[in-house]
Parts: sequence; structure tokens; C-alpha cells
Amino acid sequence: MNSITKHIFSLVFVISAAAAVAQPGWNWGDSVDKAKEKNALYADFVKAENWNAAIGPHSWLLKNTPDLNASIYINGAKIYEGLAESTEDKAKTLEYQEKALEMYDLRIKYFDDEADVLNRKANTAYKYYKGTQSKYPELYALFNRAFEVNGVDFYTANLTAYMDVIRRYKLTGGDVSDEEVFEKYTQISDTFEKIKANGGNADKIDRYMDIVDKMLTATVKVDCEFVVQKLGPKFHETKDVKLAKTIFALMIQQKCTDDPLAMEAAMVVNETSPDYGIAKFIAQKAAAEGDKARAQEYFEKAVELTDDNSKKSEVYLSLARTQAGSTKSGARSSARRALAFDPSNKEAYVFIGDLYMNSYDDCKEGVSRVKDRGVFLAAYEMYQKAGDSQRMASAKAQFPSIEEIFNENMKEGESLTVGCWINETVKLERRPAN
Repeated sequence: MNSITKHIFSLVFVISAAAAVAQPGWNWGDSVDKAKEKNALYADFVKAENWNAAIGPHSWLLKNTPDLNASIYINGAKIYEGLAESTEDKAKTLEYQEKALEMYDLRIKYFDDEADVLNRKANTAYKYYKGTQSKYPELYALFNRAFEVNGVDFYTANLTAYMDVIRRYKLTGGDVSDEEVFEKYTQISDTFEKIKANGGNADKIDRYMDIVDKMLTATVKVDCEFVVQKLGPKFHETKDVKLAKTIFALMIQQKCTDDPLAMEAAMVVNETSPDYGIAKFIAQKAAAEGDKARAQEYFEKAVELTDDNSKKSEVYLSLARTQAGSTKSGARSSARRALAFDPSNKEAYVFIGDLYMNSYDDCKEGVSRVKDRGVFLAAYEMYQKAGDSQRMASAKAQFPSIEEIFNENMKEGESLTVGCWINETVKLERRPAN
């Protein structure tokens, strides 16, 4: 080989080496060829799931080219997870598990991407350590940080695991108060709701949330007194929406909605997250407290918050019931709106029939006994539409007698206009003979 040929060969080698070093995403270090050899070797062993054989060349890369590429830590986790699963030696299993988790830490150290890597690490750490009490403080700290940096990107399975980590840590004497448990539970529940709102699998998320709810009640003693005395003061101080959601859900669950705190929490939740069920709850509570204006306002809001006609019908009937004591005509209008949304709502017909039955004293004029008893004819027709035979019989027993009809020169079957606020035309009938 002459000097010119040697020079060209050397130049080509230098250029090739430089190109290799400059390869995007890879930092081969000073020993490029050896690093490539070790990388190819261990990668083949990983593909073959020959975990033991992969350790040697992989360890060389960790020591000599720690910033080679994120793949050495991704595959490193696979190697040590595979080793942990394939050995029956408990000491070795623990050693391999710790090495697997170390791969996640080194990946963050050299290549950042903390959120995604901690998401993965938390998932693996929970699998390894959920049954090891001595690891609970470490596991608790890991999940706190992983949740903090991920938020709605936290794996849904990790969210459930997070609540279980809190439960295990708390029940084994961990340094976490009941209030902190509730705060974290609220954050987890709120994250589930956000994931669902962003198109997540609603059925799957609801199943996860049911599990989380059960873990909460297994972690701290939840009763009405606790909610009111422990969570109430903080809510009054902060008016925090997340806390309001937790309080309202727990008060529904514990059946303590008679406490004013339930109404206060519901109002705050509904301001930021309008909901059919909550609006209906507010309306019903307001009605029970005699606040008819607020009741009507929230019944109407509830109607706006659902596309389900049967629910709309149910709400308008509830509104009608709150109006019955002050305006029978207004109550009937609401009941008719209930029927407009759901003509099969038999309770609405019964309600209107009851309004008519109870209007005799209000509407009688004392001039015509037949006309005064027209309210019972009108009631009968409503009960008939509802198919309520018992009420039909009660109304029919109050029809005018055949003597009363004859004495007023009227005939059975003719039309009779019922006046007063009812203003209905009915078919005249007589009551059954005794």
C-alpha cells in the first residue's frame, strides 16, 4: 500500500468514525466500534429473551456510554424485569427488581422525559412493592411525584393503584392525615372525570372510580359527622370546587343531605359544572325549605341540562308539586308540560286529577249542584287516562245524582263546562246508585 493509498484509507476511516459519532440520537463515546459491538450483542440477547447473557454487554454500555441512547435504559428495564420474573431466589428477585427500577431513574438522569418515565416506573414499582410494607414510604413518594408531573396523563390503572398505595401507607401507620387522604382522593376522582370528559372509556373509568370510592371508605372512617366537622370548615374557608364535589358525593353516599353543607356544596359544584342531577337536588331541597323561587329556577335549569324527555317530564312534575299549594293553574301547566315531554307519564295525569278533586270547596258557587260537582267529572277523566281505577271510583262516587241532573233539566251524556280555574268541558255522568 503506497503512501497515497494509506492516506485515503485513513481519511475514509476518520470520516466514517465521525459520521458514526454524529449519528442522530446516539453518542457512541470514545470506543465507537466496541460500543456498537456491545450494543448489537446485548440487543440480540434481549430479542431472544436471554436475559442473563444480555447483562455483560449491557453493563459495559452503562459504564462506558451512559448517555448512548435512551434505548439502553428501556431495554435495561426489560432485562431486569425478565430476570426478576424468571428466578425463584427471593434475594435475587429483590435485587433484579431494584435494578429494573434503577433503569427508570438513569433514563431520567440522562434523557429527562420525567413524566412519561415516572408513569412507567410507578406502574412497575406498584407491581413489585404493593405487598412489601417496608417499601410503602418509597412507593407513596414515587406515586405522589408521578401524579404531580403527569396529571390527566397519568395512566388510569396508575390512578387506581395510587389510591391503593395511599390506603396501604395510611393503614400501616404512614405519615398522612385523614384530610390529606381526602384531598388526594378528590384529586384522583377529578382526574378520572377529566379523562372521561376528554373521550376516555366511560364504562371502564366508572369501574375504576367505584374501586377508588371503596378504597377511600376502607382507609378512613367516613360518616356524616366526619364530613361536616372535618371537611366542612376547610370548604367554608376555600370554597374549593374539588372539595365541594367530594363533600357532595360523600353526603349523598352517607345519606346526610339534610345538613345545610350538602346544599352549599351542591351550589358550588353546579356553578362550575352544571349537572342535571345536582340541579334537581338543589331544586328539591329549595322546595322542601319553602324557597319556591329558587326551586323553580333550578328545576328549569335541570330541564336544560338533559336531553332525556322522560327526565324532563319528571322534573316538570316535581315543579308542579311545589306549585300546587300556591297556584293550582300554574301547577297544572307544569304537569301538562311534563306530559308534553312524556305522554306516558301516568303520575302527571293523577296529579292533575288530584288538583281537580281538591278544588271542590274553592270552585263551588252554590247555584248548581251539578255544575259544582263538575270538578269530580274532570278529575275522573284524568284518573281514567292514568288507568287508576281506585281513584276513578272515588271520583265517580262524587258525581251528581240522577235526581240532581233531572231537577236541573240536564241529561246524561251532554257536555258540561267546568268553570273556575279548571275551565274544562266534560261529559256529564251520574254517580252509581247506592
